[in-house]
Amino acid sequence: MFASKGFRFSALLATLIMAFSLVAVDTAEARRGGSFGSRGIRTERSVPSTQVSPNTTAPVQNTMTNSTTRNTVGNATTPARPSLFGGFGGALLGGFLFSGLFGMLFGFGFGGFGGMLALLVQVAIIGLIVAFFVRRRQQRPAMAGGPLNYEAQDTARNYGGSGGTSAPRGQRSAASQRAGRRDEVGITDQDLGTFESHLKQMQDAYSREDYAALRQITTPEVMGYLAEELGENATNGLRNEVFDVNLLAGDVAEAWREGGTDYASVAMRYESRDVIRNRGTGEIVSGDDRVTETTEVWTFQRQNGSRWLISAIQDA
Repeated sequence: MFASKGFRFSALLATLIMAFSLVAVDTAEARRGGSFGSRGIRTERSVPSTQVSPNTTAPVQNTMTNSTTRNTVGNATTPARPSLFGGFGGALLGGFLFSGLFGMLFGFGFGGFGGMLALLVQVAIIGLIVAFFVRRRQQRPAMAGGPLNYEAQDTARNYGGSGGTSAPRGQRSAASQRAGRRDEVGITDQDLGTFESHLKQMQDAYSREDYAALRQITTPEVMGYLAEELGENATNGLRNEVFDVNLLAGDVAEAWREGGTDYASVAMRYESRDVIRNRGTGEIVSGDDRVTETTEVWTFQRQNGSRWLISAIQDA
């Protein structure tokens, strides 16, 4: 029975489904549009919790920042997207697939019902190990320090960029002064205004599919992800529109400097109308044409005192 062609095919199919389900566990939360970009040497770190985002935000999932780049600035880390088929997980899955599966396909291995029982035990053990490492990665400790909150204001703001050096204490925003050691840059009210402006500008440019406008306010990496999303929408005959954007509150989670580059990660809660329409008919195919609230962590970077650019966006 266990040597029949039908059984071998069924076992192959079940094994492949199990293997792909294990991979799905690792990538389930890496949704396109939900977590992408780079936070420099902190790309693989969780973002600290704030009043706007009470839970720590998981590390960036979709990133082009590799461990080699991060090591050059003094932070040895593992690759941003570790594969289940590399390292310890790879050894387990590799041994399981090649010695077990292919042995069975060619008429040897597993050795009857006892072998099948051993197979099931191996699958269960691998599943537990994968779940353990996934939970461990998602539960990395946050940086120490309290939340840094600033409420959105209706008063006029200056949306220009600020200088590249840390601001004197008198010029630091109230959020920066509450930040303490978590703000190593000295974020000013002018910077906070720029972040709010970029939030609205990016959503507007994305809705209009204005590639030139997106390039003006994003890093090349973020632009690449956005362009790919826009291309996929166009191929599928869809258009994503995000309008009536209004920032409700924001927290400076942390700000730091790497060489000549400043970074600032900000938790932002904003309201907007977010729908996906059929490009031909204008019919809404996803989302509701009503105001909803969204909380995300946006990271901004500036090099050598130049303007701030969006370098990462994460679901909070």
